[in-house]
This record gives sequence, structure tokens and C-alpha cells, in this order.
Amino acid sequence: MRYLMSEVIFSVFPSENFIDLGLYQFGWEQCDPSHSFGPAARNHYLFHLCLSGTGTLIADNTQGESITYQIKSGQGFMMFPHQICTYIADHEIPWEYAWVEFDGLRAKETIELAGINQNQPIYKAHNKDIADTMKSEMLYIVNHKDASPFHLIGHLYLFIDSFLRSSTSAQTGMGNSLRDFYIKEAFSFIEQNFQNDISVEDIAASCGLNRSYFGKIFHENMGKPPQEFLISYRMTKATELLKLTGLSIADIGNAVGYPNQLHFSRAFKNVYGISPRQWRYENGGGRL
Repeated sequence: MRYLMSEVIFSVFPSENFIDLGLYQFGWEQCDPSHSFGPAARNHYLFHLCLSGTGTLIADNTQGESITYQIKSGQGFMMFPHQICTYIADHEIPWEYAWVEFDGLRAKETIELAGINQNQPIYKAHNKDIADTMKSEMLYIVNHKDASPFHLIGHLYLFIDSFLRSSTSAQTGMGNSLRDFYIKEAFSFIEQNFQNDISVEDIAASCGLNRSYFGKIFHENMGKPPQEFLISYRMTKATELLKLTGLSIADIGNAVGYPNQLHFSRAFKNVYGISPRQWRYENGGGRL
């Protein structure tokens, strides 16, 4: 879906399932003087890059305080899920910006590696060439809305790569290597066993850790507890089966670790707000 106006390009990404990093919407706008958006909150991560002109961001920090930031050409700002933000174009030199909205199991970790957080949401580049690559990837996504979802996701990864490498505040160590090892081991165990009756204790044991310590480092790295992650992973796999196969709801539940259909339907509705049967009907299954 794409909306074209004289000074705006806005596209919504097709409803596809990409677990690690997914794209939601993207666009470009040359704003009118004093044009504003908000106060409002998003459900996902939303990054704006100022291409020219200037503007102001007013965003809540983790203490709920509204902080004002002045943004100029070449800088950017990240809006975080459920964070209240307002952004306003300058009256004399209104900004032109591009944006991408994304999320996924790796989104929080990726943004933290760039040194960007709710208390420091401003992107500044230390390397102009890499920053130019990032800008090119954003504009490529904006101008190729008819490309396949996999093609656009590939360019989202290229955008993320240059975003990380060009950010002035990027973490040089790229995280604690031992913690990264544990998280990768946990991912691997979940990927290979999500269809079985596994618990957080089982995942922790696969990493050689006790449940308490594993839960702590997993939550710190992934932004959600391991049990919530496991449910999210299973439900994402379930949507793939609902959309791409003709399996029954009971068989799909069993395939993602829920031998009891009622328990599966309840868990699915808690995540997506509708039943698996209704989700299938609304997303291409074509039948109730």
C-alpha cells in the first residue's frame, strides 16, 4: 500500500513474518514550516533521518521526563515502542526526512549496539561515507515499495549494518562475548526444540546456567523474559503454518508445542488478539 501526495511518500510493508528483524512501514517527507506530529506513541521502533533542514524532537526519557532535542541535517532520531514523542519542523528551514519503522527479536539488541536508547535517542555519524550508505539504503527502501518482501528485508539489514557502523555512540566491544554465546546457544536450542514440551529451565540447562541467572541475562539482552520470547517464537511459527499450509488448527498447535488445542488458541489470542482460525481467514487462508 502506498500513499502519494505532493511532498510525501508513505508505504506499508506487506504482512509477512520475519522474526529477527521485520519492516512495518517507511517513507519520505518534505515538511511544511512548523509541521508537527504528536504527541503520540508507536508500537515499534521508528527511525527518522534528517536529509535537509532542521527540526525539534520532544521525547520522554525512561523517567517520563520530556526532553527537547534540536535535530539538523545528517542527524537522526529513534522513537521507541510506547514512548511519547512529538516532532516539529523548523519554521524557517523545515526538515526533509526519511523514515523506517521496524521491530523483531533482534531489534532492541541492535539499537543498543548503536549506542542509541530512550535516554539518548539521537543518531550522529562519525563516518560520512558509511552514513551516506545508510541514507542510500533508506531511500532505496522508500523508492522500491514494489520489490519483494525478501528484497526489502535484505536492504533493511544493509541499513542496520551501516546504522551500526556509522553511529558515533556505537559500542566498540559489540557486547559481552560470553553473554552473546549464551544467547546464541539459547536461540539454537529454541529453534531445534520449540515444537517439544520445553521450559525455561530446559533452555537454561542447554546453556549450562541456572534459571535465575539465565533469565536475567536473557531479559537484559533481548528486552523480554525467555518465556515470553518462547511464546512469541512459537506463535510466529504458527502464523507461518496458518498462512502457508492447510493443516488443521489442532495440528498446527501440536507442531509448535501445544498438544492441547484450547491452550494453543488461548495463547495465540493473547499474542494476536484474535483466534488462529480468524487470523488464517484474514491473512490469506481464505476459510473459517
